[in-house]
Amino acid sequence: MSADPDRLFNLLPQYIRRRDAEAGGALRGLLAVLGEQADIVASGIEDLYDDWFIETCAHWAVPYLGDLVGYQALRDLGDPGDYGDPAGVAVASGLGVATRLSPRRDVAATVALRRSKGTLSLLGDIAALTAGWPARPAEFGPLLAGTAPVRLLPGDAAALRRRAAAIGGRLADLRLGPQLDLIGSPFDQVARTAEMPRINSPRRRGRYGPAQVGLFVWRLKPYAVTNAPAHRVDEARGHFTFSVLGAGQPLVTSPLPLAVMDQVGTSAYHPSAQLAGPDNVPGFITRRVLADRLADYYGPGKSFAIWPDDRREPVPPAAIVVADLSEWAYRPRRHTVAVDPELGRIAFGADHAPERDVRVTYHYAFSADMGGGEYPRTLADASGPLTYRVGPGERFERIGAAYDQWRRDNAEGGQPDVVIEITRSLAYEEAIELAVGPGERLALRAADGARPVLRLLDASADRPSALLIRGTGPAGQPGGRVALDGLLITGGGLNVRGPLSSLAIRHCTLVPGWSLERDGHPAFPGEPSIVLERTAACLQVERSITGPILVIGDEVAADPVPVHIADSIVDATARDRAAVTAADHRLAYAVVHSHRSTFLGEVHAHAIQIAAQTIFDGRVNVARRGVGCLRFSYLPPGSRAPRRYQCQSGPVRPGFTSTRYGAPGYGQLALDCGPEIARGAQDGAEMGAFHDLFQPQREDNLITRLAEFSPAGTDAGLIYTT
Repeated sequence: MSADPDRLFNLLPQYIRRRDAEAGGALRGLLAVLGEQADIVASGIEDLYDDWFIETCAHWAVPYLGDLVGYQALRDLGDPGDYGDPAGVAVASGLGVATRLSPRRDVAATVALRRSKGTLSLLGDIAALTAGWPARPAEFGPLLAGTAPVRLLPGDAAALRRRAAAIGGRLADLRLGPQLDLIGSPFDQVARTAEMPRINSPRRRGRYGPAQVGLFVWRLKPYAVTNAPAHRVDEARGHFTFSVLGAGQPLVTSPLPLAVMDQVGTSAYHPSAQLAGPDNVPGFITRRVLADRLADYYGPGKSFAIWPDDRREPVPPAAIVVADLSEWAYRPRRHTVAVDPELGRIAFGADHAPERDVRVTYHYAFSADMGGGEYPRTLADASGPLTYRVGPGERFERIGAAYDQWRRDNAEGGQPDVVIEITRSLAYEEAIELAVGPGERLALRAADGARPVLRLLDASADRPSALLIRGTGPAGQPGGRVALDGLLITGGGLNVRGPLSSLAIRHCTLVPGWSLERDGHPAFPGEPSIVLERTAACLQVERSITGPILVIGDEVAADPVPVHIADSIVDATARDRAAVTAADHRLAYAVVHSHRSTFLGEVHAHAIQIAAQTIFDGRVNVARRGVGCLRFSYLPPGSRAPRRYQCQSGPVRPGFTSTRYGAPGYGQLALDCGPEIARGAQDGAEMGAFHDLFQPQREDNLITRLAEFSPAGTDAGLIYTT
C-alpha cells in the first residue's frame, strides 16, 4: 500500500494544483481519500493472487484450498499458525495450539500423500506431518510364527526355516543375539504367535495378527549437552558419569533426518521411500547396538563424544569399549575407556585416569523445553542493558568477578541495568551473593545454546549453601528486580530476603533435593529450593523445575507474597512432603497463582488466587477458601481449597511415568492415566506442566490420518515407545 497520500494529486497538471491550493486544497483532500481506497483495492488484488497458492495464502483461505483437493479436516485447533516448520513445532509463540499443529502443511502435501496411499513408509511421514513425532511403522503379519507339518520336517535347520517360510510362517531363531536384544522395540524381527485382540481395540490391545500395522512413535525429544564437564565419581579409579549431577542418565541417539524427507510441509514435499532406522529416531542407545555400530554413534557431531584432560581430539573410537558398569566391576584395559550408554557412565583404566577433568558431549531425553538446557529460548533482555560475559576467553571467568565489576561501575547509579551472561556449558563452583538496590535490575542468564551449572558451595566448608539474593534500600519502598534465566543450580537453593520488587526464574532447574545421589535419588529430600524470607518480592517461575518453596513472612505488618507458577514443576520429592509451605509446616503467607503446572507434593498457602490446568499431586490446604478459584485442575480428596470449576478429585488420580528428577519420563503422565486428567484441560489437552505439548490433540489427529492412509484391509494403531 502506498504511503504517499498525494500520489493521485501529483499526476494533475501544474496549473490545476496551483488553483486548488489557492482555493483551499479541497481537490487535494478528495484525491487523497480516493488514493487511499485505490491502495486498498490494489492490495486486495495482490492478496487475491497470493491466496491461490497454499504457500502464500492467508490463514482463512487454508480450509478452502483444502476443500478443493478433498482434504479431510482434522480436529479444530484454532487459528492456523506459521507455515513451513519442518519439525512440526512452530517457533513463534502466542498463537495457541495452531502454532504447533498447523494444518497448512497437511493441505500442501495432500496430493503427494494420496498418490502414496497404502504404502508402509507413508505412515511414518504422516506422523511427522500431523503430530510432529518421529515414528516408524511396522507390519506384524510377516512376523507371525508358523510351523510346517510333521511329515515335512527335515533334519536340517536351514531347510526347516525355508519350508516354514514357503508356507507363510516364520520361526524364532534363539541363536541370533542382536535380534533378541531388540525384542519389544520398533525394530523387533523375532517371530511371534498370533494374538486375538486387535491393535486398535479400545480395551486390550494386541499386536501380532495377519492384518495388523503398528506405528511406533517417540514422544520424548533429544536434548544436547555440548562440551560440558563430566562428574568425577571416583578420582582414584577414573570413574565418571556423563551427567554433571553424578547420577546415571541414559544416552539417546541424535537423530539424523531421512535423506528423502526434505521440505516437509511444502508443495514440493515427496513421501519417504524408506522407513526410519535407529539413526533417525531419538531412541535410547543400548550396549549391544553401541558395540555393533560404535562408529555411527560416537564422535564429534554424533550422539556422544569424550575428551579427557582438555585435549582437542576426543578419545579415538578404537579405544572405546562398551561394558556393563552397573556395579563398576568392569575394569578396562590399559589405554581403553569403558562406556555404558544405558547408565551414562564412563570408566578409565586406573593407570591412565585423567589428571584433570573430562569433557563430554551427549544427548538426553525429556518431554519439553523446560528447565536449564541448550534448547533455543527467547532471551528476556536480549538487547539494551549492559552485558558482562563470563566464560573462557571472555572478560570475566567467574560470576562473582562480573558482579563485583558491576557494583563498581554502578557505584553512583551510572549502570542500574545489567546482564551477566554465561557463555559456555561449564560448571561454576562459587559462593554467590547478589545485592540489588532500588531502581536496579540484574539478570543472570545463560547465553543462547548454553547450559551452565551453578554448584553452590559454602565458602568455608564443602557443604550445601545457598545463592543469596538480597534487596538493599529502605524497607517499604519498591526494590530492585532480579532474573535468572537458563541455569541449572545444584548444591543448594535460593535465599531471597530484603526489599525486592520481583524475582523471575525462567527456564531454570533448581535440583529438587539440592543434589542427586549416585542412584538418582535426592541427596536432601524435602529441602527448599527457594526461601522467601521477609521479602515482598513477587516470585515468578516460568518453564522451570524447582524443589519446595518456603515462605517466611510477616503476617502482621506485610501483605502476602505473590507466587506465580506457569508451565513448571514444583517437586517436594514425595507426595506427603510440602511443595509450598512455611516454617514448621505452617501455612505459607503467600498467594499462589498457578497455570499449567504440576505440584509433586502438598501445598499449604494463605490463598490460591487462580489455579488453571494444574495438577496438585499432594493435599492442598489454604487459609482463605473464599478467595480465588480452581479451574480444570486436579487435587486429592480431603483438600481445603477455594471454589472449584470442572476440577477432578476422588477415585481418579494422576499417574506419572516417573517422579524422580533426572529420569527421561520425569513428570510425564503415564499412558494409563485416566482421560479425566490426560484430557481434562479446558481445551482438551492434558493437565499439568506439559499441557502445551497438546498430546491428546496430536494423538487424535494422527489416528484420523492412520484410518485414512493405512493399507487396505489392515488395522492400524499407535504404540508409544517413549
